[in-house]
Amino acid sequence: MIHFERFTLENGLKVLVHIDKATPMVAMNILYDVGARDEDPGRTGFAHLFEHLMFGGSINIPEYDEPLQMAGGENNAYTTNDITNYYIQLPLKNIETAFWLESDRMLSLAFTQKSLDVQRKVVSEEFKEHYLNKPYGDAWHQLRILAYKKHPYQWPTIGKDLKQIEEAHLDEVKSFFFKHYRPVNAVMCIAGNVTVEQVRELAEKWFGNIPAGEKYIRQLPAEPKQENARHHTHYADVPLDALYKAWHISGRLTAPYYAADLITEIMGSGFASRLYQRLVKEEQLFSNINCYHTGSLDPGLLVIEGKVREGKSIEIANEAVDKEIATLISAGVTDAELQKSKNKIEAMIAFEDMSLLSRANNLAFYELMGNAQLINEEWDKYQSVTSDYMQEVAKDIFRAGNENTLFYKKKMAEPIVTK
Repeated sequence: MIHFERFTLENGLKVLVHIDKATPMVAMNILYDVGARDEDPGRTGFAHLFEHLMFGGSINIPEYDEPLQMAGGENNAYTTNDITNYYIQLPLKNIETAFWLESDRMLSLAFTQKSLDVQRKVVSEEFKEHYLNKPYGDAWHQLRILAYKKHPYQWPTIGKDLKQIEEAHLDEVKSFFFKHYRPVNAVMCIAGNVTVEQVRELAEKWFGNIPAGEKYIRQLPAEPKQENARHHTHYADVPLDALYKAWHISGRLTAPYYAADLITEIMGSGFASRLYQRLVKEEQLFSNINCYHTGSLDPGLLVIEGKVREGKSIEIANEAVDKEIATLISAGVTDAELQKSKNKIEAMIAFEDMSLLSRANNLAFYELMGNAQLINEEWDKYQSVTSDYMQEVAKDIFRAGNENTLFYKKKMAEPIVTK
């Protein structure tokens, strides 16, 4: 059980306090309710760009990292399709440094052409390195476009086109900031050997006067139920053919989500999983294979991906995956498999709870989803999944019309023409 208390400032900033008297450190997590799904289709990649811009300095603090390092702290951030998260960990005695730094960039981020140019270049290089020049780097661009036709999950966090970041204007950047990065759209969690009174006093001092902003009301197009299977073949300069298969699953707060998570554990998480044992070790069709899901708040994807062994047919490998899925649907899972998958989930939850930063992060995330108390109810939802229910969910996920298959094939060498 993770205990916490909460209060809300007049400007709408939600504040959670998690007391841990066993640590000399304190963690601050600030979660903004904005991700890649909230972007204009013509200007994607903005949420990720802001992850970088927020470290470009504020009006009063030109170098964000310098004072934090002087206070013995460390920080980082990440962006997903759903959220943008910033976190700091530093010695408890310097807790006010964290409030000072985070409040100042929420209030007065420095919007300069120089900062935009610098961070845009960083993001552009990241796009080129990881998505354009890296083998299989654009596979998820291809898969998302294949699986999503309406919902903005059809583009990745980095954005769907480098040109959209390169052409971003300063006024567009400012508009995006003041729409989303406001107290009313944020959740802050403080974890450590603190008191609620101490946190309330610091929160009021440093964040209380920041204008609330307008509450962002999300109105995203729902993805229609997929009725027909989709297939796409892509050729690239890669060492091995790769298979990507994706099926739509239910959203994060639904009961089928937990069954889907357990399915991925049984089918393709680790060397003991069904797909690895059968298709890597026994049939030797793949060099590696994994099954996972996107974990997104709106209905996401369950994915199977693997590299096909040299000399093996991707078509035959795909048929073998389909055969394993058919077995899952017809025969279900054993009680031993189900219990083992639950044990792994329980161990993962326990491991995460050991970290002060993870607790702060997760509390903020569950509060964003609706109620931080959900963090203490997750395990019960996994426990309630039965083998019969898992089989029912598997039949719904893996129905024929819900399948998206991407063959990511190695380009064949150009034939040598002799005269």
